[in-house]
Amino acid sequence: MSRDFLDDTPPGTVRLSVADATAVGERALRAIGFSEEDTAIILGQLIDNALCGYPFTSLPRILAIAQNPKLKNPRKTVEIVYETPVSAMLDGGNNVGYVTVYKAAEVAIEKARANRFAVVGAHDSYYSGRNAYYVEKIVEAGFVAMHFACGQPLVVPPGGAKPAMGTNPYCFGFPAKDGAFIVDAGTAALQWGEVMLHAHIDKPLPEGVAVDQRGVPTTDPKEAFLGGVVPFGGHRGFGIALAMQTMGLLAGSAIPRGSVQDYGFLFVVFDPGLLMPAEQFSEQVTELIEAIKATPKQQGVDDIRVPSERAFRERDRRRAEGIVVEQKVVDSLNAL
Repeated sequence: MSRDFLDDTPPGTVRLSVADATAVGERALRAIGFSEEDTAIILGQLIDNALCGYPFTSLPRILAIAQNPKLKNPRKTVEIVYETPVSAMLDGGNNVGYVTVYKAAEVAIEKARANRFAVVGAHDSYYSGRNAYYVEKIVEAGFVAMHFACGQPLVVPPGGAKPAMGTNPYCFGFPAKDGAFIVDAGTAALQWGEVMLHAHIDKPLPEGVAVDQRGVPTTDPKEAFLGGVVPFGGHRGFGIALAMQTMGLLAGSAIPRGSVQDYGFLFVVFDPGLLMPAEQFSEQVTELIEAIKATPKQQGVDDIRVPSERAFRERDRRRAEGIVVEQKVVDSLNAL
């Protein structure tokens, strides 16, 4: 298994159709207490993640949800607690982020359609998954979207021996002539879901991405659970991660428990027509991508890929060929 996606069906894995993978996920999510509506929302993303070639953010996340202590705490309906014509603050009610952030994205689209601009925050939630999933939906509605997320400490700052920030991803989405152009990246050297998957299948981590509880580099995912992962790109990644943690404060991350190191999710959405004709902008985005891809290539390079290009291509292929999942993950889900 590569870190990005599975090309074939190697030993220890199984290939599932979308329908079969959905059925496995439905049984597991309903077994751990999710409603039919929430199950559909969660699986909408998990299956899309698998199709786009991100195994650690697909069905294995159900195991992470099942093991999270927050699942045992009471949940309440996601609700808007503060609102203006162009903004909203959502209390996630301890619902999993797949549900909370999905509903926040829907609010952002609704307000942007009415007012051409929206800023929407959500808190008291966790595990929102892949940011590109939400942003793609917003872009498909015709808007430019920015999404920032922060979480509880899992990432160790440079020189530190204890986590101080979340993995804190950011995502930008732009409408183009041929569909959404998405840039989605985490600020950690390795996403926490990937650490969890490595631990579940007893696979060592890559060198240089994690530390143990003493701050010493480790490739043992179980030791990384006691320590943390490092930011990507050293101090530059650390700076971006800290900025994302700060943006989370605007989403109310400190409200539920009074901690400035907690989960927060923020959308900034606007109509490109506020600045120029929307069609002109999408044409220029397309022209920019084409110019990048037309750059002279180094020897041995077949193509210059832009962000999300591989994922979208994989999604088309996997709809026909099926999804590859670790057999151990399927067995664990069935055991739920």
